[in-house]
Amino acid sequence: MIEILNLTKVYGDKTAVDDISFDVRPGVVTGFLGPNGAGKSTTMRMVLGLDRPTSGRALVNGRPYVDAVAPMATLGALLDAKAVDKARSARNHLLAIGASIGIGKNRVDAVLDAVGLTEVAHHAAGGFSLGMGQRLGIAGALLADPQVLMLDEPVNGLDLDGIQWIRGLLVELAAEGRTVLLSSHLMSEMQLVADHLVVIGRGRILADTSMHEFIEASSTDTVLVTSPDAGRLAPLLAAEGVTLTSHEAGRFEVRGLEAAAIGDVAAEHGLRLHQLAPVEASLETAYLELTRDAVEYAGTTASTDKAA
Repeated sequence: MIEILNLTKVYGDKTAVDDISFDVRPGVVTGFLGPNGAGKSTTMRMVLGLDRPTSGRALVNGRPYVDAVAPMATLGALLDAKAVDKARSARNHLLAIGASIGIGKNRVDAVLDAVGLTEVAHHAAGGFSLGMGQRLGIAGALLADPQVLMLDEPVNGLDLDGIQWIRGLLVELAAEGRTVLLSSHLMSEMQLVADHLVVIGRGRILADTSMHEFIEASSTDTVLVTSPDAGRLAPLLAAEGVTLTSHEAGRFEVRGLEAAAIGDVAAEHGLRLHQLAPVEASLETAYLELTRDAVEYAGTTASTDKAA
């Protein structure tokens, strides 16, 4: 279990993490979400003792990680897959780590096989693709068979097969009763694998809830309408007091009226409908809605730049 207790980190006049508290429980995959600069990486570094908190505490199984008797067997982490000696082979990289904690070649070979790197185990890590480097980083996190896993963007660079593999691995680890904290910007993958969510923005907790509750809270009963008579249908629906959002000619979204009621309005006025499709709520839409005002590094579109 990971416990974050009133954790704060200040760099000069910048508060990166602002008095946050949450638990990462065993037996579930907890997704850790937030825009760039929200404080996710700083929080994870404080859990590992790589950054010292300004105030508050981070505990792993009831004690600071730096006080663990066997740290790597307590928590396995992947924060930066590039943090390897590029001249070493994948196997020698893991053997070197294993030698420092009393783990031998049999476990190293087993982990290499588990992450799919057996065939390239003797290749220099510096020649690995991004996805292969991620697999090696995950192998390092798993090496001491820890009860707690903390992974930052583990699917970066993985192909479809690799993404499916890591998805299955995380679910399997949680099913074994382990604690899993996963940070990722891939909302579709997070929605498939995470049971619980902690969302952070500008250093503060924005949400700490189950995946189901988080998505359901943003459900808007929106219906996508496609009609060659959209120009006539839209004003009729607007008169019903609903919200309309136009995407392109002949297509718009209606919020506040069910598909059947929209169909009745169209039929009453002899207007054609080509599509009435309820828009399913998703993690991506719920996340964007929640963090809209918490994005620190917001870009502009090319058209906006030109207009300026």
